[in-house]
Amino acid sequence: MSAIRVLVLEDSLIIAMEAEDMLRLAGVENIDIVGGVEQARAAIAAETYDFALLDVNLGEGMSFGFARHLLDLGISFGFVSGYSDTGDFPPDLQHIPLLVKPFDETAMREFLLRLFPAVA
Repeated sequence: MSAIRVLVLEDSLIIAMEAEDMLRLAGVENIDIVGGVEQARAAIAAETYDFALLDVNLGEGMSFGFARHLLDLGISFGFVSGYSDTGDFPPDLQHIPLLVKPFDETAMREFLLRLFPAVA
């Protein structure tokens, strides 16, 4: 997994750092953390990402619009949320894998396997 590049969109630096630690434990070495949608848009314009982890509820709003942008670009992603039910998500995004906060290393690994079944 070392060649994989991951974008983490998370407005809580503590949660972002925990996610980064768990991704590193899973073997991901290239991780970029951004705190808002504008930073995330700039990051994907500048770099190529294999997948992204998107906090659903950012301080500035929801990440659904950015999620649709990733879909248009063909970049895999999953949502991270304190809410365990995707039923409240827009219908076109309810199928996206969800990692529920708080999460641990096991939950992160299972989430990564849903995003990348080939690594199993």
